[in-house]
Amino acid sequence: MAFSFQDMVEEARLSARALIDYGEHFFNPTVRLGVTGLSRAGKTVFITALIHGLTRGGRFPVFEAYASGRIARAHLAPQPDDAVPRFAYENHLRALIEERRWPNSTVDISELRLVIDYQRPNGADRTLTLDIVDYPGEWLLDLPLLHKSYEQWSAESLALSREAPRAHLAAEWHSHLATLKPEAREDEQATLTAAKLFTDYLRACRDERFAMSLLPPGRFLMPGNLADTPALTFAPLDVPAGGQAGEGSLWAMMVRRFEAYKEVVVRPFFRDHFARLDRQIVLADALAAFNSGPEALHDLEAALAGILDCFNIGRSTIFSSLFRPRIDRILFAATKADHLHHSSHDRLEAVLRRAVSRAVARAENTGAAIDVVALAAVRATREAQVAHGRDKLPSILGTPAAGESAGGEFFDGNTEVATFPGDLPLDPEPLFNGTDAFRGLASEAAGNSDFRFLRFRPPKLEREGADEPTLPHIRLDRALQFLIGDKLS
Repeated sequence: MAFSFQDMVEEARLSARALIDYGEHFFNPTVRLGVTGLSRAGKTVFITALIHGLTRGGRFPVFEAYASGRIARAHLAPQPDDAVPRFAYENHLRALIEERRWPNSTVDISELRLVIDYQRPNGADRTLTLDIVDYPGEWLLDLPLLHKSYEQWSAESLALSREAPRAHLAAEWHSHLATLKPEAREDEQATLTAAKLFTDYLRACRDERFAMSLLPPGRFLMPGNLADTPALTFAPLDVPAGGQAGEGSLWAMMVRRFEAYKEVVVRPFFRDHFARLDRQIVLADALAAFNSGPEALHDLEAALAGILDCFNIGRSTIFSSLFRPRIDRILFAATKADHLHHSSHDRLEAVLRRAVSRAVARAENTGAAIDVVALAAVRATREAQVAHGRDKLPSILGTPAAGESAGGEFFDGNTEVATFPGDLPLDPEPLFNGTDAFRGLASEAAGNSDFRFLRFRPPKLEREGADEPTLPHIRLDRALQFLIGDKLS
């Protein structure tokens, strides 16, 4: 769509906000770190582990400033933005350590400020303020809507919903869609039904059996205080390409509400939060895609490409800081690496690197640094060798969550088991080009799928005196070094 007057107004607002931020941070260097990922990728756990490790003495040998002793202290400071909820760090930490359960998923934006007192290599004392912004990845996938018409979005959504395995999940919605005539008079009840069935379809796609990632509009699955408002009550229609909605028609009603969604939901998020980020980590649960099947892996690839396309990336300069901040470092992280033996960690990383390769290639000349890592912000398992006949299988030990099952056995959430999760392929390319399709839960029973990664409870930890125990991790220090290591040199 053409660059509109409203777009120019938004650019002016962004520039004004950037000037304010630059002035505030001139004498107090601040990094705004965005943490996002699609559903169940582990955003809350990542932030909780990062804060706990820095404030309570974690083990970070790869994080140079910390390992060399140049960080004197890291402590929480009051929430910087009065209109943004504070990240509930203490509650999440209690859930992990005392209750041994994973914190609830991110459903809204939240923020936390961490102040790091450190010493530069030349001996000068400095302070870095790290503002951590936690937001759902589903919101990020809404940003392309700002430059799409309702008709474009409808056509894309319908085309996607008619592909396997989505077509089966969309059957009820499609049946209702066939009864709707875009040119008919606007009808509130028909619209309510269409929005509900469309939302049910999106929710079914997100189920772990299918693990789809491309599910805009994001607020349909996490409406918050906008539930049941007209801005969240619309759905795609099968409208003719190049057509125009007649006044008072159902089509015009859908267009109006789609535009309201962009104005009420998408644009404020972009202006007030997303456009102000300096650094970004995107968490991805690639193992969930392996559980589901090839379609989920392709969907994850498309979602990650869409996410990277949203970022205003490039080398940060004084000019860009003054008028339009750029994200100069992006880290893609494959989470739950502890669900694999360490011998497969490089393979998991290679799968994610392949998934983002096309998107990264488009950004390689911007000057931004982009990297990929396989990590576990909180390690829930240990490694072991389990005898299988004459062979010894590289296995993991952990406590599966209550209700998990494998090989016909159901787990009670208290029993520790050893499991061989399977080997990821050495070369990930066949997984993406279709020459080596694998079987997943979307098309096979659990016992016949090629991969089955269980969900484990957080580890049982012993307290060290009055302080909380150190949270074990895999490569959290490598993530920290990439994201903020240069700011502490």
